[in-house]
Amino acid sequence: MRILSSKKLKFSSEHKQVLKEVVIKESGPGTILRDFNMLLQFFGERGLPMTGTHQLPIRALPDINARMTQPLRQGLKRPQQKSYPHINGLYLLVRASGLTFVGGTSKKPLLFVDKEVVQIWHRLNPTEQYFTLMETWLLRGKTEIIGEPGSMFLIPDHFGEWMRFFEEIPKKGRKFAGNGDAKDRLRYAPGWYNLGLFEMFGLISVRDGSPVEGKAWNVEHVYRTPFGDALLAMLYSGFFEDMENIYELEDQKEVPFGMLQPILQLCFPDWRNNLTAPKWIFREGTHIFKVSMEDVWYRIAIPADLTLDTLASAILDAVEFDNDHLYQFSYKNRCGALDRVHHPYMEEGPWTSEVLVGDLPLQIEQTMTFLFDFGDKWEFEVALDQIDPDMAVEKQVLLEIHGEPPEQYPMWDEEE
Repeated sequence: MRILSSKKLKFSSEHKQVLKEVVIKESGPGTILRDFNMLLQFFGERGLPMTGTHQLPIRALPDINARMTQPLRQGLKRPQQKSYPHINGLYLLVRASGLTFVGGTSKKPLLFVDKEVVQIWHRLNPTEQYFTLMETWLLRGKTEIIGEPGSMFLIPDHFGEWMRFFEEIPKKGRKFAGNGDAKDRLRYAPGWYNLGLFEMFGLISVRDGSPVEGKAWNVEHVYRTPFGDALLAMLYSGFFEDMENIYELEDQKEVPFGMLQPILQLCFPDWRNNLTAPKWIFREGTHIFKVSMEDVWYRIAIPADLTLDTLASAILDAVEFDNDHLYQFSYKNRCGALDRVHHPYMEEGPWTSEVLVGDLPLQIEQTMTFLFDFGDKWEFEVALDQIDPDMAVEKQVLLEIHGEPPEQYPMWDEEE
Protein backbone atom coordinates (compact mmCIF):
# COMPACT_ATOMS: atom_id res chain seq x y z
CA MET A 1 0.00 0.00 0.00
CA ARG A 2 1.36 3.40 -0.92
CA ILE A 3 0.15 6.59 0.72
CA LEU A 4 1.75 9.59 -0.90
CA SER A 5 0.63 13.11 -0.18
CA SER A 6 2.07 16.56 -0.61
CA LYS A 7 1.08 17.45 2.94
CA LYS A 8 0.35 15.79 6.25
CA LEU A 9 -3.16 15.88 7.64
CA LYS A 10 -3.67 17.09 11.18
CA PHE A 11 -6.62 15.96 13.24
CA SER A 12 -7.88 19.14 14.89
CA SER A 13 -10.27 19.83 17.73
CA GLU A 14 -12.72 21.11 15.09
CA HIS A 15 -12.52 17.74 13.29
CA LYS A 16 -13.18 15.93 16.56
CA GLN A 17 -16.22 18.08 17.27
CA VAL A 18 -17.64 17.39 13.80
CA LEU A 19 -17.35 13.64 14.31
CA LYS A 20 -18.78 13.68 17.83
CA GLU A 21 -21.89 15.41 16.52
CA VAL A 22 -22.49 12.73 13.88
CA VAL A 23 -25.06 10.06 14.73
CA ILE A 24 -24.81 7.13 12.34
CA LYS A 25 -28.16 5.73 11.25
CA GLU A 26 -29.31 3.71 8.29
CA SER A 27 -30.41 7.04 6.81
CA GLY A 28 -26.91 8.52 6.96
CA PRO A 29 -24.23 9.71 6.66
CA GLY A 30 -24.67 8.96 2.99
CA THR A 31 -26.76 6.13 1.60
CA ILE A 32 -24.26 3.31 2.09
CA LEU A 33 -26.28 1.27 4.61
CA ARG A 34 -29.59 1.56 2.77
CA ASP A 35 -28.04 0.64 -0.56
CA PHE A 36 -25.86 -2.15 0.81
CA ASN A 37 -28.75 -3.82 2.64
CA MET A 38 -30.89 -3.45 -0.48
CA LEU A 39 -28.27 -5.34 -2.50
CA LEU A 40 -28.06 -8.15 0.08
CA GLN A 41 -31.83 -8.49 -0.05
CA PHE A 42 -31.79 -8.46 -3.85
CA PHE A 43 -29.47 -11.48 -3.97
CA GLY A 44 -31.90 -13.53 -1.88
CA GLU A 45 -31.18 -17.13 -0.91
CA ARG A 46 -31.49 -18.95 -4.25
CA GLY A 47 -28.33 -17.56 -5.76
CA LEU A 48 -27.89 -14.96 -8.48
CA PRO A 49 -26.41 -16.13 -11.81
CA MET A 50 -23.04 -14.48 -12.43
CA THR A 51 -20.92 -13.85 -15.51
CA GLY A 52 -17.96 -16.12 -16.25
CA THR A 53 -15.67 -13.54 -14.65
CA HIS A 54 -17.83 -13.47 -11.48
CA GLN A 55 -19.43 -10.09 -12.10
CA LEU A 56 -23.10 -9.15 -11.87
CA PRO A 57 -25.20 -10.11 -14.92
CA ILE A 58 -25.98 -7.22 -17.25
CA ARG A 59 -29.72 -7.94 -17.21
CA ALA A 60 -29.86 -7.47 -13.41
CA LEU A 61 -28.12 -4.08 -13.36
CA PRO A 62 -31.09 -1.83 -14.36
CA ASP A 63 -33.25 -3.51 -11.70
CA ILE A 64 -30.59 -3.00 -9.00
CA ASN A 65 -30.08 0.60 -10.13
CA ALA A 66 -33.81 1.29 -9.88
CA ARG A 67 -33.74 0.12 -6.24
CA MET A 68 -30.84 2.39 -5.27
CA THR A 69 -31.59 5.38 -3.03
CA GLN A 70 -30.36 7.64 -5.83
CA PRO A 71 -30.63 5.73 -9.14
CA LEU A 72 -27.96 6.72 -11.64
CA ARG A 73 -29.09 8.33 -14.87
CA GLN A 74 -26.76 7.58 -17.75
CA GLY A 75 -26.66 7.49 -21.53
CA LEU A 76 -25.18 4.08 -22.35
CA LYS A 77 -27.22 1.65 -24.45
CA ARG A 78 -25.70 -1.50 -22.94
CA PRO A 79 -24.14 -0.56 -19.60
CA GLN A 80 -21.94 -3.04 -17.75
CA GLN A 81 -21.29 -3.33 -14.03
CA LYS A 82 -18.49 -0.76 -14.09
CA SER A 83 -20.88 1.64 -15.86
CA TYR A 84 -22.72 1.89 -12.53
CA PRO A 85 -19.95 3.12 -10.17
CA HIS A 86 -22.13 2.93 -7.05
CA ILE A 87 -23.24 -0.64 -7.77
CA ASN A 88 -19.66 -1.57 -8.65
CA GLY A 89 -18.49 -0.19 -5.30
CA LEU A 90 -21.25 -2.03 -3.44
CA TYR A 91 -20.30 -5.27 -5.17
CA LEU A 92 -16.70 -4.80 -4.01
CA LEU A 93 -17.97 -4.49 -0.44
CA VAL A 94 -20.45 -7.36 -0.59
CA ARG A 95 -17.72 -9.73 -1.80
CA ALA A 96 -14.73 -8.48 0.22
CA SER A 97 -16.77 -8.56 3.45
CA GLY A 98 -17.36 -12.30 3.15
CA LEU A 99 -21.13 -11.88 3.29
CA THR A 100 -21.41 -13.65 -0.06
CA PHE A 101 -19.60 -16.41 -1.90
CA VAL A 102 -19.62 -17.86 -5.41
CA GLY A 103 -20.92 -21.40 -5.84
CA GLY A 104 -22.55 -23.29 -8.68
CA THR A 105 -20.16 -24.48 -11.36
CA SER A 106 -17.37 -22.89 -13.40
CA LYS A 107 -19.74 -22.66 -16.38
CA LYS A 108 -22.75 -21.49 -14.37
CA PRO A 109 -21.48 -19.61 -11.29
CA LEU A 110 -24.01 -18.39 -8.75
CA LEU A 111 -23.60 -15.74 -6.07
CA PHE A 112 -25.01 -16.76 -2.68
CA VAL A 113 -25.39 -14.88 0.57
CA ASP A 114 -23.82 -16.65 3.55
CA LYS A 115 -26.78 -17.04 5.92
CA GLU A 116 -24.66 -17.36 9.07
CA VAL A 117 -22.54 -14.28 8.32
CA VAL A 118 -25.62 -12.28 7.30
CA GLN A 119 -27.24 -13.11 10.64
CA ILE A 120 -24.18 -11.65 12.41
CA TRP A 121 -24.36 -8.61 10.11
CA HIS A 122 -27.97 -7.89 11.04
CA ARG A 123 -27.11 -8.04 14.75
CA LEU A 124 -24.67 -5.14 14.32
CA ASN A 125 -25.91 -1.63 15.04
CA PRO A 126 -25.74 1.06 12.29
CA THR A 127 -22.39 2.41 13.56
CA GLU A 128 -20.87 -1.07 13.53
CA GLN A 129 -22.27 -1.78 10.07
CA TYR A 130 -21.05 1.54 8.69
CA PHE A 131 -17.47 1.08 9.84
CA THR A 132 -17.45 -2.62 8.91
CA LEU A 133 -18.09 -1.50 5.34
CA MET A 134 -15.47 1.25 5.58
CA GLU A 135 -12.86 -1.22 6.84
CA THR A 136 -13.85 -3.63 4.08
CA TRP A 137 -13.28 -0.90 1.49
CA LEU A 138 -10.02 0.45 2.91
CA LEU A 139 -8.33 -2.76 4.10
CA ARG A 140 -9.88 -5.72 2.27
CA GLY A 141 -11.29 -4.37 -1.01
CA LYS A 142 -8.88 -5.78 -3.57
CA THR A 143 -9.55 -4.41 -7.04
CA GLU A 144 -9.46 -7.77 -8.86
CA ILE A 145 -12.78 -8.54 -7.17
CA ILE A 146 -14.47 -6.08 -9.55
CA GLY A 147 -12.37 -7.01 -12.56
CA GLU A 148 -9.84 -4.20 -12.21
CA PRO A 149 -6.08 -4.88 -12.45
CA GLY A 150 -4.68 -6.24 -9.20
CA SER A 151 -2.25 -4.23 -7.12
CA MET A 152 1.27 -5.21 -6.14
CA PHE A 153 0.33 -4.22 -2.59
CA LEU A 154 -1.39 -6.63 -0.21
CA ILE A 155 -3.46 -3.81 1.29
CA PRO A 156 -5.57 -1.78 -1.19
CA ASP A 157 -4.62 1.86 -1.74
CA HIS A 158 -8.13 3.23 -1.44
CA PHE A 159 -7.19 5.43 1.51
CA GLY A 160 -4.38 6.96 -0.55
CA GLU A 161 -6.83 7.61 -3.40
CA TRP A 162 -9.21 9.26 -0.94
CA MET A 163 -6.49 11.52 0.46
CA ARG A 164 -5.05 12.53 -2.93
CA PHE A 165 -8.49 13.23 -4.38
CA PHE A 166 -9.46 15.48 -1.46
CA GLU A 167 -6.27 17.49 -1.98
CA GLU A 168 -7.53 18.31 -5.48
CA ILE A 169 -10.97 19.46 -4.27
CA PRO A 170 -11.03 23.03 -2.84
CA LYS A 171 -13.33 23.80 0.08
CA LYS A 172 -15.75 25.46 -2.33
CA GLY A 173 -15.81 22.31 -4.43
CA ARG A 174 -14.54 21.52 -7.90
CA LYS A 175 -16.33 21.91 -11.20
CA PHE A 176 -16.02 19.05 -13.69
CA ALA A 177 -18.66 20.19 -16.18
CA GLY A 178 -16.96 21.36 -19.35
CA ASN A 179 -13.59 19.93 -18.28
CA GLY A 180 -13.28 16.73 -20.28
CA ASP A 181 -9.72 15.98 -19.22
CA ALA A 182 -10.49 16.25 -15.52
CA LYS A 183 -13.61 14.13 -15.91
CA ASP A 184 -11.75 11.46 -17.88
CA ARG A 185 -9.09 11.33 -15.17
CA LEU A 186 -11.73 10.27 -12.64
CA ARG A 187 -11.63 6.86 -14.30
CA TYR A 188 -8.12 6.33 -12.93
CA ALA A 189 -7.88 8.65 -9.93
CA PRO A 190 -9.69 7.96 -7.73
CA GLY A 191 -11.56 5.52 -10.00
CA TRP A 192 -15.29 5.72 -10.72
CA TYR A 193 -16.20 3.06 -8.16
CA ASN A 194 -14.25 4.94 -5.47
CA LEU A 195 -16.08 8.14 -6.37
CA GLY A 196 -19.36 6.27 -5.96
CA LEU A 197 -18.23 4.98 -2.55
CA PHE A 198 -17.11 8.47 -1.49
CA GLU A 199 -20.64 9.67 -2.16
CA MET A 200 -22.43 6.71 -0.56
CA PHE A 201 -20.28 6.98 2.60
CA GLY A 202 -21.21 10.68 2.84
CA LEU A 203 -17.63 11.85 2.32
CA ILE A 204 -18.57 14.01 -0.68
CA SER A 205 -21.69 15.38 -2.31
CA VAL A 206 -22.04 15.28 -6.08
CA ARG A 207 -24.13 17.40 -8.41
CA ASP A 208 -25.03 15.37 -11.47
CA GLY A 209 -25.67 16.68 -14.94
CA SER A 210 -28.22 15.43 -17.45
CA PRO A 211 -27.40 12.08 -19.10
CA VAL A 212 -25.12 12.32 -22.13
CA GLU A 213 -25.56 9.81 -24.95
CA GLY A 214 -22.74 7.27 -24.93
CA LYS A 215 -21.54 8.31 -21.46
CA ALA A 216 -22.10 6.86 -18.01
CA TRP A 217 -22.07 9.06 -14.88
CA ASN A 218 -22.15 12.77 -15.81
CA VAL A 219 -20.44 14.44 -12.83
CA GLU A 220 -20.78 18.23 -12.89
CA HIS A 221 -19.51 19.31 -9.47
CA VAL A 222 -17.96 17.60 -6.42
CA TYR A 223 -17.98 19.00 -2.89
CA ARG A 224 -16.13 17.65 0.16
CA THR A 225 -18.27 17.28 3.28
CA PRO A 226 -17.10 18.36 6.76
CA PHE A 227 -17.68 14.78 7.89
CA GLY A 228 -15.42 13.47 5.08
CA ASP A 229 -12.67 15.96 5.96
CA ALA A 230 -12.78 15.10 9.66
CA LEU A 231 -12.87 11.34 9.15
CA LEU A 232 -9.98 11.46 6.67
CA ALA A 233 -7.83 13.44 9.12
CA MET A 234 -8.64 11.13 12.03
CA LEU A 235 -7.82 7.96 10.09
CA TYR A 236 -4.62 9.42 8.73
CA SER A 237 -3.25 10.71 12.02
CA GLY A 238 -4.49 7.74 14.03
CA PHE A 239 -3.56 4.88 11.72
CA PHE A 240 -2.44 5.35 8.10
CA GLU A 241 0.35 7.86 8.79
CA ASP A 242 2.28 5.15 10.67
CA MET A 243 3.56 2.69 8.06
CA GLU A 244 4.22 0.16 10.82
CA ASN A 245 0.47 -0.34 10.95
CA ILE A 246 0.45 -1.13 7.24
CA TYR A 247 3.37 -3.53 7.49
CA GLU A 248 1.61 -5.32 10.35
CA LEU A 249 -1.50 -5.77 8.22
CA GLU A 250 0.46 -7.03 5.24
CA ASP A 251 1.98 -9.76 7.40
CA GLN A 252 -1.51 -11.22 7.92
CA LYS A 253 -3.06 -13.54 5.37
CA GLU A 254 -6.46 -11.93 5.85
CA VAL A 255 -7.09 -8.56 7.48
CA PRO A 256 -9.43 -9.05 10.46
CA PHE A 257 -12.35 -6.75 11.16
CA GLY A 258 -11.89 -4.18 13.92
CA MET A 259 -8.41 -2.90 13.04
CA LEU A 260 -9.65 0.71 12.95
CA GLN A 261 -11.94 0.31 15.96
CA PRO A 262 -9.53 1.62 18.66
CA ILE A 263 -9.05 4.88 16.75
CA LEU A 264 -12.65 5.54 15.75
CA GLN A 265 -14.19 4.47 19.07
CA LEU A 266 -12.96 7.78 20.52
CA CYS A 267 -15.68 9.55 18.56
CA PHE A 268 -18.00 6.61 17.87
CA PRO A 269 -18.36 4.64 21.12
CA ASP A 270 -21.28 2.65 19.68
CA TRP A 271 -18.75 0.62 17.70
CA ARG A 272 -18.52 -2.35 20.07
CA ASN A 273 -18.91 -5.50 17.95
CA ASN A 274 -17.41 -6.67 14.67
CA LEU A 275 -18.37 -8.92 11.81
CA THR A 276 -16.79 -12.35 11.78
CA ALA A 277 -16.33 -14.43 8.65
CA PRO A 278 -16.15 -18.25 8.72
CA LYS A 279 -12.72 -19.84 8.77
CA TRP A 280 -11.86 -22.53 6.24
CA ILE A 281 -11.82 -26.02 7.73
CA PHE A 282 -9.47 -28.67 6.36
CA ARG A 283 -11.42 -30.90 3.97
CA GLU A 284 -10.83 -34.65 4.21
CA GLY A 285 -11.21 -37.12 1.35
CA THR A 286 -9.51 -37.94 -1.92
CA HIS A 287 -9.54 -34.92 -4.21
CA ILE A 288 -9.95 -35.58 -7.93
CA PHE A 289 -8.71 -32.86 -10.26
CA LYS A 290 -9.32 -32.49 -13.98
CA VAL A 291 -6.20 -30.91 -15.50
CA SER A 292 -6.32 -29.34 -18.98
CA MET A 293 -3.56 -27.89 -21.15
CA GLU A 294 -3.84 -27.27 -24.90
CA ASP A 295 -5.36 -30.43 -26.43
CA VAL A 296 -4.67 -32.74 -23.52
CA TRP A 297 -6.65 -33.30 -20.34
CA TYR A 298 -6.41 -35.86 -17.57
CA ARG A 299 -7.59 -36.68 -14.07
CA ILE A 300 -5.50 -37.01 -10.95
CA ALA A 301 -6.61 -38.40 -7.59
CA ILE A 302 -4.67 -37.23 -4.56
CA PRO A 303 -5.25 -37.53 -0.79
CA ALA A 304 -6.17 -34.38 1.12
CA ASP A 305 -3.12 -34.66 3.39
CA LEU A 306 -0.54 -34.38 0.59
CA THR A 307 0.96 -31.03 -0.40
CA LEU A 308 0.43 -28.86 -3.45
CA ASP A 309 4.07 -29.54 -4.26
CA THR A 310 3.10 -33.20 -4.69
CA LEU A 311 0.15 -32.20 -6.86
CA ALA A 312 2.49 -30.08 -9.01
CA SER A 313 4.79 -33.09 -9.50
CA ALA A 314 1.79 -35.25 -10.45
CA ILE A 315 0.67 -32.70 -13.06
CA LEU A 316 4.14 -32.53 -14.60
CA ASP A 317 4.67 -36.30 -14.52
CA ALA A 318 1.42 -36.81 -16.43
CA VAL A 319 2.69 -34.73 -19.37
CA GLU A 320 6.24 -36.03 -18.96
CA PHE A 321 7.75 -32.63 -18.17
CA ASP A 322 10.97 -32.27 -16.22
CA ASN A 323 10.28 -30.61 -12.89
CA ASP A 324 13.17 -28.18 -13.23
CA HIS A 325 11.51 -24.75 -13.14
CA LEU A 326 9.62 -22.53 -10.71
CA TYR A 327 5.83 -22.55 -10.66
CA GLN A 328 2.79 -21.22 -8.81
CA PHE A 329 -0.87 -22.04 -8.27
CA SER A 330 -3.42 -19.21 -8.32
CA TYR A 331 -7.15 -19.17 -7.61
CA LYS A 332 -9.91 -16.83 -6.50
CA ASN A 333 -10.63 -17.05 -2.80
CA ARG A 334 -14.01 -16.85 -1.10
CA CYS A 335 -14.06 -13.04 -1.40
CA GLY A 336 -13.16 -13.05 -5.09
CA ALA A 337 -9.56 -11.86 -4.69
CA LEU A 338 -6.66 -13.74 -6.25
CA ASP A 339 -4.58 -15.97 -3.96
CA ARG A 340 -1.27 -17.50 -5.00
CA VAL A 341 0.72 -20.43 -3.61
CA HIS A 342 4.38 -20.43 -4.65
CA HIS A 343 7.17 -22.89 -5.43
CA PRO A 344 9.20 -23.75 -2.29
CA TYR A 345 12.28 -21.99 -3.71
CA MET A 346 10.48 -18.68 -4.23
CA GLU A 347 11.04 -15.88 -1.74
CA GLU A 348 7.40 -15.07 -1.07
CA GLY A 349 5.03 -17.49 0.65
CA PRO A 350 2.78 -19.28 1.15
CA TRP A 351 4.65 -22.22 -0.34
CA THR A 352 3.35 -25.39 -1.94
CA SER A 353 5.48 -27.48 0.40
CA GLU A 354 3.38 -26.19 3.32
CA VAL A 355 -0.15 -26.00 1.87
CA LEU A 356 -2.08 -29.27 1.82
CA VAL A 357 -4.61 -30.24 -0.84
CA GLY A 358 -7.35 -30.24 1.82
CA ASP A 359 -6.48 -26.64 2.63
CA LEU A 360 -7.63 -25.43 -0.80
CA PRO A 361 -10.85 -23.37 -0.44
CA LEU A 362 -12.22 -24.46 -3.81
CA GLN A 363 -15.84 -25.18 -4.67
CA ILE A 364 -16.58 -28.26 -6.76
CA GLU A 365 -15.79 -27.44 -10.43
CA GLN A 366 -13.95 -24.27 -9.41
CA THR A 367 -10.68 -23.92 -11.28
CA MET A 368 -7.22 -22.74 -10.38
CA THR A 369 -4.27 -22.01 -12.66
CA PHE A 370 -0.99 -23.89 -12.47
CA LEU A 371 1.73 -21.79 -14.13
CA PHE A 372 4.94 -23.73 -14.74
CA ASP A 373 8.21 -22.23 -15.99
CA PHE A 374 7.99 -18.43 -15.86
CA GLY A 375 10.00 -18.26 -19.08
CA ASP A 376 8.00 -20.59 -21.36
CA LYS A 377 4.82 -20.04 -19.32
CA TRP A 378 3.16 -23.44 -19.51
CA GLU A 379 -0.35 -22.84 -18.15
CA PHE A 380 -2.59 -25.64 -16.86
CA GLU A 381 -6.24 -25.29 -15.84
CA VAL A 382 -6.83 -27.38 -12.72
CA ALA A 383 -10.50 -27.96 -11.81
CA LEU A 384 -11.67 -29.66 -8.63
CA ASP A 385 -13.80 -32.39 -10.19
CA GLN A 386 -15.00 -34.09 -7.01
CA ILE A 387 -14.08 -35.13 -3.48
CA ASP A 388 -14.53 -38.85 -2.83
CA PRO A 389 -14.54 -39.78 0.89
CA ASP A 390 -14.58 -43.49 0.04
CA MET A 391 -11.67 -43.63 -2.42
CA ALA A 392 -8.68 -44.89 -0.45
CA VAL A 393 -5.37 -43.85 -2.01
CA GLU A 394 -2.13 -43.19 -0.16
CA LYS A 395 -0.45 -41.20 -2.90
CA GLN A 396 -1.27 -39.35 -6.11
CA VAL A 397 -2.76 -41.51 -8.90
CA LEU A 398 -3.18 -40.71 -12.60
CA LEU A 399 -6.70 -41.95 -13.36
CA GLU A 400 -6.95 -41.18 -17.07
CA ILE A 401 -5.34 -39.11 -19.79
CA HIS A 402 -6.69 -37.90 -23.13
CA GLY A 403 -4.71 -36.35 -25.95
CA GLU A 404 -1.02 -36.19 -26.79
CA PRO A 405 1.05 -34.06 -24.41
CA PRO A 406 3.24 -31.38 -26.06
CA GLU A 407 7.01 -31.56 -25.98
CA GLN A 408 8.52 -29.52 -23.18
CA TYR A 409 11.60 -28.62 -25.25
CA PRO A 410 10.70 -29.01 -28.96
CA MET A 411 13.63 -29.32 -31.33
CA TRP A 412 13.81 -26.72 -34.09
CA ASP A 413 15.69 -27.25 -37.36
CA GLU A 414 18.41 -24.66 -37.69
CA GLU A 415 18.63 -22.79 -40.99
CA GLU A 416 21.91 -23.35 -42.75
